[in-house]
Amino acid sequence: MTTLTVTARGQVTFRKDILQHLGIKPGDKIELELLPDGQAVLKTARPAGTIASFIGLLSNRTQKVATIEEINEAAAQGWVGKQ
Repeated sequence: MTTLTVTARGQVTFRKDILQHLGIKPGDKIELELLPDGQAVLKTARPAGTIASFIGLLSNRTQKVATIEEINEAAAQGWVGKQ
């Protein structure tokens, strides 16, 4: 267990190894969930993706438009491990 010290201003500094364990990098945000009995859960805040951002993810990456047959063939080849 790790013990941290709270400053007079109510701040806590996490050591680098703790931040690495949590996957937190400079500029990231964290979530703190308060639980009963004075306990809390600390984790990295992960932004929720939207279907709109997913749909536009690959836009303007290529000029080629594939037919449904080409898409099915590519999926079938990928399924059996062929390129």
